[in-house]
Amino acid sequence: MIQGILIEGLIFGIMVLGVFMTFRVLNFCDMTVDGSFPLGACVLAACLTHGLSPSLALFIAFCAGLFAGLFTTIIYTKLRIPDLLAGILMMTMLYSVNLRVMSNQANVSLLRVPTIFSNIKTLMKAHFATVSPDWGIVIFLLIFVGILLVILNLFFSTDFGLTMGALGSNPQMVISQGVDPRVVRGVGICFGDGLASLSGALFAMYSGFSDVGSGSGVVVSGLASLMLGEFVIRSNKIGFQTFRVLLGSIIYRALMFLARRYGYNIGMNANDLKLITGLMIIVCLIVSKQDVLGYFKAHLKRPQKS
Repeated sequence: MIQGILIEGLIFGIMVLGVFMTFRVLNFCDMTVDGSFPLGACVLAACLTHGLSPSLALFIAFCAGLFAGLFTTIIYTKLRIPDLLAGILMMTMLYSVNLRVMSNQANVSLLRVPTIFSNIKTLMKAHFATVSPDWGIVIFLLIFVGILLVILNLFFSTDFGLTMGALGSNPQMVISQGVDPRVVRGVGICFGDGLASLSGALFAMYSGFSDVGSGSGVVVSGLASLMLGEFVIRSNKIGFQTFRVLLGSIIYRALMFLARRYGYNIGMNANDLKLITGLMIIVCLIVSKQDVLGYFKAHLKRPQKS
């Protein structure tokens, strides 16, 4: 149980990091994630079934996500289509692209194809027979995601990363510094979708199959995880912000597991998970608004100095 929650939390946490870059850092509503997540799974399946190594397949899946984000940026900047509509258009088009990538098959099994996770399980069974093989996957993901967090934190500490953060909160200041906001925004959107695609590829490895419909509702679950992390840890430091993204993802997966396991006691089943996710986001928004209103009320009640 714990292993499954940690594995799914870390895998989907990579996707939530991409949502964090677009929704929080850039203040860009990118719905492409619902299409780039299964894109990574489909590209991975196509690469593995054609004999490529799992590591190379992961890299190609990440690059495919970069290109998806690039096309979203072009639709937004060159065609002057609103960000929400640009993401929806790209998400819709990617469904057909994903089918083409998997040779018009909606589902491809990876159970008989060697992957990183299957190799880890084989290694664990050979050398640590008394330990669950899933713990080997947990350790691998902790190292992989840890390295990814370090890279992101270092990136956001650079001048370009700081400019990207400033673009989301004050675009005019970035323009006044002589920086093209389209380039900065485009890089952020590309990497956000690249991370979502990488997450989809890892999830396909873990689940043992690739499905074109696996991205349905992914961006909503990413927002829920993002808000849960912000509710638990509140800080303006980028290191805490990226860490709470992963923490929120793990908490979200734990809540979904509890809902699947014990929800039948109140008449709920797996079909109600999206309803639970939506209600969770509404609760997080209400709590955050109450905190904001309380902050302003506290300051308004202060006696003004004469």
